[in-house]
Amino acid sequence: MIAVNPMDSASLLAAFGALGVLVVIFAESGLLVVGFVLPGDALLFPAGVLCAGNGPQGARLELWQVLVCAAVGALAGGQLGYLLGRRGGRALLARTSNRRLKEGAVRAERLLARYGYGKALVIGRFIPMLRTVLHPAAGALGVPTRTFTVWQVVGGLLWSQSFVLIGYTLGSAVPHIDKYLLPLVGVVVALSLLPLLAEARRTRRDRRSPSR
Repeated sequence: MIAVNPMDSASLLAAFGALGVLVVIFAESGLLVVGFVLPGDALLFPAGVLCAGNGPQGARLELWQVLVCAAVGALAGGQLGYLLGRRGGRALLARTSNRRLKEGAVRAERLLARYGYGKALVIGRFIPMLRTVLHPAAGALGVPTRTFTVWQVVGGLLWSQSFVLIGYTLGSAVPHIDKYLLPLVGVVVALSLLPLLAEARRTRRDRRSPSR
């Protein structure tokens, strides 16, 4: 029996390949609580590297399969999260004792208010943790279904396809990139967290500024 760590991208890809990408991205994009602990960016990028046949022991995935699975997982997960939000998202968020979930819901609401539905749904896809709660929050806040669907498709495709293709491009261009894969994944995750840190810093600054 193969031991699989659902939080370890290498373990998931070795065990399930492109199908693992679909399942994890689906859960991260739409399932509250569960999605917070799953890798997203940290799965798509190595999957792209493996598509170039530049992984450990020559491990290789098919690029078209990974791209399709990543897209299906992102779009289906986002739509499910929205539907769950419309059918009781506010009550769920009110009852939860998960501090990260509550903070994520507050950030999602601020993002939607600050940038508008379209831009927020695209930007939110690229921010870990926030993208898990953004879609249920959009449903709970009453974002129109057509508007949500259009922009979550745009954001889901941009996010899922770009990370896979970046990994594939680097995997094709850099020999033995698997030796540097772990640090590269760390860089990718750190960069994706920058908008979240900037938002937190802006919020603290706004709280400290004197009211007019």
